[in-house]
Formats: sequence, C-alpha cells, structure tokens
Amino acid sequence: MNTAVSAREAEVLRLLGEHLSNAEIAARLVISVRTVESHVSSLLRKLDAPDRRALARYAPPVGGRAPLPAPVTSLVGRGRERAELAGLLVEHRQVTAVGPGGVGKTRLALSVAAQLADGYADGVGFVDLVPVTEPGLVAAAVADACGLGERPGVGMVESVLADLADRRMLLVLDNCEQVREAVAPFVERLLAACPRVTVLATSRAPLSAPYEQVYRVPPLSLAGGADSEAVALFVARAGAAAGRRPGPELAAGIAALCGRLDGVALAIELAAVRWPTLGLDGLTAGLSDQLRLLAGGRRAAARHASVAAALDWSHDLLAPADQQLLHRVSVFVGPFGVPAAAQVCGSPAGAVADGLGRLAEQSLLQVTTVAGGTGYRALASIRQYGLRRLAEAGGEVEARDRHLDWCLAVAGELTVVGPGWRARFDAVADELRAALGWAAGRPARRAAAYRLARELAGLTFGRNLVGESQALYEQAAALADDPALAAAALRSAAAVAGCRMRGDDAYRLRLAAAAAARSAGDAAAAAVDTASAASDAYRFAGSFVRPPEPARVVALVDAARESAGGDPAARAAVALAEAGVLADAYGGADGPATIAVPEALSAAHRAVGLAAATGDPLAESAALEALLSAQSWDGAPFAAADTARRRIVLVTDLAATPAAAHELTDALGEAAEASLGVGDLPAARGFARRLAAHPLLAEDGHRATSRLLVAGSLAVDVDEVLAASVRFRDGWRRAGSPAQPALGSAVAGVAMIHGLRGDRAAADEWRAVLGRLGAAPGRSHGYGAVFDAMLLLHRGDAAAAAERLAPEPDRVWRWVTWLWLHWYVALRAEAAVLAGAGEARDRVAAAARIVTGNPVAEAMVARAAALLAGERAAVLATSAALAAAGCRYQAARSLLLAGGEDAARGVAALGRLGVAARF
Repeated sequence: MNTAVSAREAEVLRLLGEHLSNAEIAARLVISVRTVESHVSSLLRKLDAPDRRALARYAPPVGGRAPLPAPVTSLVGRGRERAELAGLLVEHRQVTAVGPGGVGKTRLALSVAAQLADGYADGVGFVDLVPVTEPGLVAAAVADACGLGERPGVGMVESVLADLADRRMLLVLDNCEQVREAVAPFVERLLAACPRVTVLATSRAPLSAPYEQVYRVPPLSLAGGADSEAVALFVARAGAAAGRRPGPELAAGIAALCGRLDGVALAIELAAVRWPTLGLDGLTAGLSDQLRLLAGGRRAAARHASVAAALDWSHDLLAPADQQLLHRVSVFVGPFGVPAAAQVCGSPAGAVADGLGRLAEQSLLQVTTVAGGTGYRALASIRQYGLRRLAEAGGEVEARDRHLDWCLAVAGELTVVGPGWRARFDAVADELRAALGWAAGRPARRAAAYRLARELAGLTFGRNLVGESQALYEQAAALADDPALAAAALRSAAAVAGCRMRGDDAYRLRLAAAAAARSAGDAAAAAVDTASAASDAYRFAGSFVRPPEPARVVALVDAARESAGGDPAARAAVALAEAGVLADAYGGADGPATIAVPEALSAAHRAVGLAAATGDPLAESAALEALLSAQSWDGAPFAAADTARRRIVLVTDLAATPAAAHELTDALGEAAEASLGVGDLPAARGFARRLAAHPLLAEDGHRATSRLLVAGSLAVDVDEVLAASVRFRDGWRRAGSPAQPALGSAVAGVAMIHGLRGDRAAADEWRAVLGRLGAAPGRSHGYGAVFDAMLLLHRGDAAAAAERLAPEPDRVWRWVTWLWLHWYVALRAEAAVLAGAGEARDRVAAAARIVTGNPVAEAMVARAAALLAGERAAVLATSAALAAAGCRYQAARSLLLAGGEDAARGVAALGRLGVAARF
C-alpha cells in the first residue's frame, strides 16, 4: 500500500469521511468536480481501497464511523470481567452483557472493545441506542453510527446488511433494552448476512435471540472489604470530587456503604461525589433511609431497584425546584441547551441555567456541547428515572406538550439550504422523531403531529433520508383530519417514491391521493392524481416491479378524463396520460403498430400547450418529456435535443421539493442523452456531470454516473470514465447488483474504454457485469453495436466492424433512432470504407444525409468520404473539426488514418489520452 497522500488528497479524504458528494467536496475546497474525482481515483490506488466507502475508513473520524466514546474517568477494577467477556467474544459472534442499570455494562463493553479492536480489520462500531424510541429506527441508528447510507430501492435494514456483508468488525450495540424486540431480529439477520461481524450488546435483559451468549455483568466486587473494587471506585471518585482521597481510617465504613449500594457502579459514584459535602456519616444516614423505602412495597420487584435507590437518594437531596427541573428536562432524548430547557420548563432562562449547573455538579446531567454553546444530557437510566417521577407528579403531559411545541418551532426554523443545515438538523432529529412519536398517539395533538410529520418529511428528504421521508409523508397523510391535506401529503410521498425508483409505491400513492381528493370533493385534483398515476406507468416503467396492466392504465385515463371537467391542470394531466398511451401503442418491437408517429407528436404537442397554460413548470416539463420521446421516434434528434434543453430551463431553479428533484434528475439524464444524439459532447457531459453531482443520488452511484459514463466513453475520456466507473460499481453493488438493462450502455462503454487501454482483463470484468444486467434490445443494434464497432475499428479489424454494423438503420429503427443513430451510421460508413466493401460509397452518402448538423458524426462521415477518395488533406482537416467538437480521440484517429508523418502525431495523441495505439 502506497500511503504517500498529498495535502490536498488528505483534505479530500477528510471530507470523504464526512460522506460528502464530489460536488460538495468541490464546493468546500473551491476546486472543480473533475479535480475531486481525480483525487478520489488517486486515493483509491494509494490506499488500495475498493470503493469510496472503504476510503472513508482512512479518514479522520469526523462524520464517518464514530470512534469509541472516550470515558471521562478511568475504569476501576473489572480485570476478571474484562477477561471473561473478551474470551466469550473470541468464541461467540453474539454476546450480550446483561445487568441492572448503572452496574457498569457500557463502561465494561467499551473497555473490552478497545482491547479487541486491533483484531478486527474494519475496527469497532459503537451504536448508542439511547435516542432510538421507535423500533423501526434501530437499523438507521446502526447506519448513522457506522457512516452508512440508505441504498436506493431497499429498506434501511437491507442497506446496512449489504454494507456490512464483507466487513470484519465488532459492532457494539449499547442500551438495547428499550428496543429489545426490534434489536433481536435485526441482530439475527445481521449475523446471518454478515459472517465476519461480531456483536457485543448491552441490555438490562437478554435479547432472547438465537445463538445469543449471555454474560451477566456482576456488581463491583465487595470481596476483600477495604481492598475491594467497589471501595477502590468510591475512593477514586470521591478523591476527584474533593481534591483529596478519603483516608484509610474510612475504608471500613466505605466498604459497608458500598455493600449497601449492592456494588452498583452508578450508585457508588453518585454517593462518592457527595462525600466532600456530606461526609461518610451523612451519606450513610441518608442512604439508609432510601434503601429501607425501596426494600419493599411497589418498587420491590423493580428491575433497577439498586440504581433506583441511589437515584432516589440523590433526587431527595435536591431542592424542590431542581427536582422539578430534572423531571422536565428528562423529556429530551439527546443533548439540549438552556434556551430549549427554559421553553420546555416554562421558566426563565437564568433560573434554568443555574439549576442545570447544579444538576451537572451532582452527576445527574452530563455537560456536553450543543450548537450555540454549553449543553446537557441525561444518562439513560437517569432520564428514565426523571420521566417516572414526572409522570408520578402528573406533569408528563404538560412537559411533553411543551417539548412538542419546541420541536415544531425548531422544525419550522430549519431551512434545507446553506452550509451547516445538515448538522443543525442532525442535532435535533431525534428530538423531532421522539416528539412525533408522542404526539401521534394523542388525539388532542393530532393536528400538531400532522404538522411535525410534514416538516420532518421535508427535512429528511433534504437530508437524503428518502426512505424515512416517504414513510413520514404517508404518516402525515394518516394523521391529517382534512382529506385535502392528506391528498397533498400522499402526492409528496409519491414523488419521494419516484425519486427512490419505487414505481409501484409511487403508483399506489398517486391513486391514494386521488381517493383522498375525491373525499375532499375536489374532482379536478382527483383527475390530476389519477392521470398522473397513468402517466407514471409509462414514463417510469423501468422503476416498477409489477407494472400495471395496459388495460388498467387506459381505464385510469378514461376515469380521469370524465372527472377533469374544464380544470386546466386536470386537462393537462389527462393530455399527458393520453400521449403516454399513444407512445405505448406505437412502441412495438418492429416499429409503429396501430398508431402513426404524427398522431403521437400531435398528442404530445397538445399536452405541452395545455401544461404551459397552467403555469406549472413541473407539468410542462413532464409534457415536454412526452414530446421529446415522440420526436425521437420521429427521427428528429435535433428537435428532441431542443426539447430536452427546454425542460432543463424550466426545472433548474425550482425549490428542491421531492417532485422538483424527481423531474430535474429525469430531465438531466434525458438532456445528456439527447445532446449525445446530436454530437454536442460538451453539453452532454455538462448535463451528465450535473446529474452525477445531484445530492439526491449521493448514495446511488450507478444511477448518478450512468450518463456520465456513456458520454465519457463516446468522447473517450479515459480518466473521467475510470473515476466514474468506481462510483458506478460501488453504487451498483450497494444496491444489491440489480439486473437493470437500462444500465447496459454505461457498462458497455466502460468495457470499451478498458479495451482501448489494452486492459483485456478489466474489459472482460465489465463485460461480465454487462451480462448480469439482463438483456436489453439496444444492446444488439444500439449501444452494443456502437461500442463494439469503435473498439474493432481501433484494433484495425474493419471487416468485423462492418459485419457488426451490417443491419440497415431502418430495419432496426427503434434502437438507433434515439441516441445511437448518428453514431451508428457514421461508424457504419467508416467501417465499410476501411473494409473495402462494395457498398461503401452508398453508405457514406446515406450517412451524410442523416448526420447533417451533428459536428462529430459529420466529421467522421467526411473522414470516411476522404479516405474513400484518397484525399489525405481532407482526412487531416477532420482532425481539427473533431477536436473542436470535443472528441479528441476521433481527432487523433484522423491523424493516424492520414498516415505518413501525421501517423506518429496520432499515436502520441492517443497515448496522451491513455489509449493504446493498436493499428
């Protein structure tokens, strides 16, 4: 491994550890995205890392997998327990450290994890489940702690399992008790799917999972009296609190006190910090009363009786105002600041600040950092204790309602733009989720729960937590009292599902929105939703697992038409759906079936006109997509490219709503393809790079880079293709290596690039990936023919290239009319000339008529004509034209094909491109 990482590469590596996209890194470092991609490629080689996620492991811990929490104080004793627990982890893949609250499970687990860390190639992941209040968020907590993301098209559990499948690591799941029923099945699946992962859990009760090895953490040893571990802990903590250690004359009394505290570490520590002010006799007297109180009655059977005894004692030493403060701030699930506590407590900030300081002094709160300054956080056991006291005092509803109101205000203030907003959201996300969980179950706060669910759905979408966002929009719909509000939430949920490439979900949610709109008495809105569901079935057919039957879609269009009335938006939506039905009718494998292309064009133009009249840019963009498709079937690539650019202009500057993001990513992809179809390589690559840098696709590398790979392959930009292919393969594997024929052109392009480089092994590897994607018609006569012919011509096998391109374009029109027609006929003409085919002149002439206006294809056809006529000067002239069009590879080929002294220049130019000259 070569680890000579430059200063700039170190900066890039640090930001990779924060899981930023290339575009975000470029903006942060004020460099180009291309430069970032180059640094990432270099780091992959230097660090011998297979993908970006592996690189993140070499980054500083900020933003990636968090390091093990550093204990504020040292571990006292526990030598035997450490050895026993470490031994179990060597022999078993799932060990649960079980014991009462405050016994020291977490501290012991951290110590053992640090001790064993070097034995795990991928280190240790620490997951604090304290903030997790919903069972369904266990996997999300693991993903967050380990620096993982949600994969497109699968749930969070599947994403985590896939990301950890090949890692050798120790995963520490801390404080499992509150979500024990969810942790057990998650761990069972994790161990089955990730054979080299070992799990160390801490819980107050066994998880009752298969193959679980339970290790019961005992209290601190009391053996040895004054020399016991329990006494050693008390002496250490009391000494730290007082600045002087208790003298040996107190050892016997301390041992007795520790015995009455059952050797529970938390109880001993809470007592020790009070020793400087109360003395041993005061501690003994006060604790004696509390233990008697908890020895019987309703608390006798409590699981945490010994910790409760210590906490009750500490609680009763507080002033009444501080007791009430502890109760109320216990509603926070994570760190909180003074302003937040003041709002939840309904007290002046100054008084709250003083009280929080006193609670921190008594170890009932931990001091931490929050945005804006000092913050506080309660340990899980203390927080639960405070909540119990709050409920007993009858104040829980008021405090949680105040917490809910605070969360609503915070959510309303968060804006999904600008630097640092993600950190601000992350700091309060668990609070928002907890408040929503409380409010959703209270009929009196149903309206507030609806508002918070809507706000949180938008925020999680902006945070690229798209699976959670969809679920929240659906939850908001279920909470809405007004069916019109429910319909709006369902539309947003459908848009998010579309962004996730979950066509079945989007279709279902659109129809649910239509039903809600009908319940609200809004027939026009119902018509829009119904027609949109039908349109999506055609526009995004590739994202469906089970596409609806065509007859069902036609019936939806008929229903939407009947209820549309004269509403402009409804009429536009129906027109778009009708255009989709026509597109499907003429999309037969052998060309037009029952409907002529002009009718489809007419329907699309009508849809565009109606959509434009509504003033809704998203509706107009969708209609333009239908027009673009019809134009491509009509053999009008320049018109299609103009339409694609119109879409980009419409949607580029829209607010980043789910619907707008979905439309923009679709528009960028089609604009890149349309530009390639007419030989506008600079524009195509610009659109493709914008798509690759879109935050929505940050974790979806194969979708993000597919168009960039096609554009880079046609331009033969070796460096860009190699860099982007790493991200493509990483994303495809994270998604479970899906069989998606639509990705075939990107993979075929990468295979060709490796062939041009002379790397046959890499080319074969990518051709194997191509085989796993599934059959695609375009592979035969579209991208497959073009990329195969480019490589064959490069190797000098013109006869084989001519045979590969033998079919006449009008015989395979469906697969060459769109992106590939001009490339197909230009290469076909060149292959015929170089192979000395008798039909070469006719092919050159036919190609020249087709490619007029395409700067790359025109120059390639002109080169073929010049070669046929033996006009060396004309061949040379095409080199400058191709270079100006952004196709340096073809420019170099012109030099080489010209022969003579220019051939050496061509070989040198190919070498600078990273291409092996094989002629």
